[in-house]
Amino acid sequence: MAVLLGTDIPVRPRTTDDEAVTPAAAATHRPVTGSIHSWDLSTGVDGPGSRFVTFLAGCPLSCLYCHNPDTWRMRDGRRTTADAVIAEAAKYTKFISAAGGGATVSGGEPLLQPVFTGELLHRLKHELGLHTALDTSGFLGARATDALLRDVDLVLLDIKSWDPDTYRTVTGRPLRPTLDFARRLAALGQETWVRFVLVPGLTDDPANIEGVARFAASLGNISRVDVLPFHKLGEAKWDALGKEFTLRGTPSPTPGQVAAAKEIFAAQGLKAV
Repeated sequence: MAVLLGTDIPVRPRTTDDEAVTPAAAATHRPVTGSIHSWDLSTGVDGPGSRFVTFLAGCPLSCLYCHNPDTWRMRDGRRTTADAVIAEAAKYTKFISAAGGGATVSGGEPLLQPVFTGELLHRLKHELGLHTALDTSGFLGARATDALLRDVDLVLLDIKSWDPDTYRTVTGRPLRPTLDFARRLAALGQETWVRFVLVPGLTDDPANIEGVARFAASLGNISRVDVLPFHKLGEAKWDALGKEFTLRGTPSPTPGQVAAAKEIFAAQGLKAV
């Protein structure tokens, strides 16, 4: 039930994301603003339980299978305040808490707007008392301060491939920043779920999957791995944006292929779902 931000949401004096603003800055500074694509209520796909999910606009990656290519450019989002997001999330706190859920900041890539993301996470956790999750590719992990991560209960980390060449083919970016961020999360003892998209003919080589599995198992902080079957639900968005969807002829993986990938992760002692 995606709820796009409407024009009735107040836009206050702009605070750019390169300003030095501390958590809960709204109490002592101009209201913190960011570029948002939408918000949504979801169950089971953006962290545990029912969750209020804020999708930020802008992403440095250009994944071949992205189902939301309309989130890639920050300027295509709607500028709004952290106050407005918190006010919207507050409407659902009783329901979310009863359902054992929380709030997730996703994208796009939320760490493209680290100040806004940090403000949201801090207030969702400390004002609304919600379990918080950060959904990220890790490519911009260096932008996540320790203070921001202290307000995160769970990181959803996308590791899209172990093979560096395949990773660059999929995303247009290098793999190393994601691995560096994963190691940093491990050093901090930050609970993390790894998310891996299984794409036939692209990421499904057993050696590639085993590489991700061995790395994840070595970290010690990975409590779950989500093996996500490739789908083409975003194909219409690519067409509407005039972008070439190069995976148009790629099939979704069969249940057997998904099960085989999960077994590779399980063999490394990881919980794969």
